Amino acid sequence: MTDMLAQCDAVTRRFGRFTAVDGVDLQVRQTEVVGLLGANGAGKTTLIRLLLGLLPATGGDVQLFGAAPSRQTRQRIGYVPQSLGLYDDLTPVENLAFSAAVFGHRGRNGAAVAALPEEVRCYSRVVVGDLPLGIQRRLAFAQALAHQPDLLVLDEPTSGVDPLARARLWETIAEAAAAGAGVLVTTHYMEEAQECTRLVVMAEGRVVAQGTAAEIVGDTHVCVVDAPDWARAFDALESAGLPAALAGRTLRVPDASAADVRRALGSVTAALSTAPATLEERFFQLTLSAARKTAE
Repeated sequence: MTDMLAQCDAVTRRFGRFTAVDGVDLQVRQTEVVGLLGANGAGKTTLIRLLLGLLPATGGDVQLFGAAPSRQTRQRIGYVPQSLGLYDDLTPVENLAFSAAVFGHRGRNGAAVAALPEEVRCYSRVVVGDLPLGIQRRLAFAQALAHQPDLLVLDEPTSGVDPLARARLWETIAEAAAAGAGVLVTTHYMEEAQECTRLVVMAEGRVVAQGTAAEIVGDTHVCVVDAPDWARAFDALESAGLPAALAGRTLRVPDASAADVRRALGSVTAALSTAPATLEERFFQLTLSAARKTAE
């Protein structure tokens, strides 16, 4: 029995003349958490919809559990979309009971109450539209996990919630993977990406890097600018089209050589050095490079 749960081979999706997903390969296996990273418009959500069979592919092959996406394969998936997939005018209990019925697990509301996370139970009689976002997300996770899926697909599952709630949601993800499920998750938070077994970075509809966080960063370095007047240095770099990030009282320039930085600084007094890039800085480099190639 194969441990491959989901697979995309050279998958492409076009909308008229616009190519949203361009020849993407993707695999998700049992017990692994695959992080799908990309800026807005990179093609992440479109790829997920292709994987779920909600959109047909223009080219390439998509398989879930060794077969084409279908109602039967989707029964083995727990899906949390960006919109959460909850009914605002139903209570948490009613949402869980409805989901259970959809998956063929009909029962009384008592079973739905038992399935509620502890922090959601005190809201069991409140309609979802009146719940805090963090509670809504916990409920969406509970609903996605209630039928014990083999594959979890999570599209920005922690967006807009506080750090503690995000940590709890990631504990749930880790527990699902440890129990044998595969997980495909999109996120904008680079610290969350470190929790993934493997990362796939998308830009301009294509995969531009994949592997562990350490493999993607590799030996990439950034230019560090130590200037007495860091604000003036920042303005000079920005004017030259070299985005910089303030770290303490130094500036880190992720996509430029020391020579380019020195030229951009002009008369600004500064000491330059190099430092290993962070995952976020490497992500920025990959995204910017892909955008430049597309513009050529």
